[in-house]
Amino acid sequence: MSITLTERAASEVKRTREEEAEQVPVFLRIGVAAGGCSGFSYELFFDGDFNDEKDQKYEQHGVTVIVDKKSALYLEGTTLDYIQDINQRGFVFENPNATKSCGCGSSFQV
Repeated sequence: MSITLTERAASEVKRTREEEAEQVPVFLRIGVAAGGCSGFSYELFFDGDFNDEKDQKYEQHGVTVIVDKKSALYLEGTTLDYIQDINQRGFVFENPNATKSCGCGSSFQV
């Protein structure tokens, strides 16, 4: 398993999903794309498409997560958490493979 969702992150994903009007089968897709100030940026969105040949699929805390196999290489061991306090609110990636990240934490380098 390449990514771990904390219970807080899973709870926020479920809450966000419940707010959407359409209730079609949707997965949480986590990935990596080229770009950002450090070289790669994280992707996090709901997706209804799953390709058995290109994606990994697993469930954590009641959330079905899909990761394309290429992104999984960069995300191995990553934890996705959700933070909500006076200074910040949102999803946070803790990636042990990142050798450098930008100040905002939305992009990284390996």
